[in-house]
Amino acid sequence: MNDREGNRRGAHRRDFILLALAGCAAMPSKAAPAPVVLVLGDSMSAEYGLARGSGWVALLQERLADQKMAATVINASVSGDTTAGGRSRLQALLQKHQPALVVIELGGNDALRGLPLQGTEDNLARMVQQAQAARAKVLLVGMQVPPNYGTDYARRFAALFETIAKAHEAALVPFLLAGVADGPEPLRLFQADRIHPNARAQPLMMENVWKVLAPMLR
Repeated sequence: MNDREGNRRGAHRRDFILLALAGCAAMPSKAAPAPVVLVLGDSMSAEYGLARGSGWVALLQERLADQKMAATVINASVSGDTTAGGRSRLQALLQKHQPALVVIELGGNDALRGLPLQGTEDNLARMVQQAQAARAKVLLVGMQVPPNYGTDYARRFAALFETIAKAHEAALVPFLLAGVADGPEPLRLFQADRIHPNARAQPLMMENVWKVLAPMLR
């Protein structure tokens, strides 16, 4: 092979490589999947007594779409669930959905059943740790109980959410029912059982969560 023929073949090879590279650059890249927001809650989040799609979790998905924030909300809430129940379910949910953010709304049923506060605190703390170990951000949603449970119990129960959030550097919604249970006409915003918020209360609950959750996704 003479030098001229070798140069010609070399030029053809370079042209082929350049064309291949150009083709690769022109191929559209696969879009990254939308981050998942996993909501682990009880009846407050599971649309108990409400029409499907009217609960605060469904309203959260609508708000994300309106704000053009790419995120998929998975509602893994179960009516009647306790912190022990949520703890037993969380690991499988983390493996299945691989969420970027976990919202933990549990504890109310522990209080209704008079369960020891130390157990509630331990379960919530463990769930926060599990989610963080899976590289998810955590938003802990606080709850309060009426004073007829005893002022000391009510105070300690409300405080444990802040204690856990601070200890594990998780975000916190202090009280899911702010503006609902402590509003000027609270009975207007509850179902007949006076425990579960009605449809009118759901936008207020969603806003309480949204104020803390939105910056975490941005």
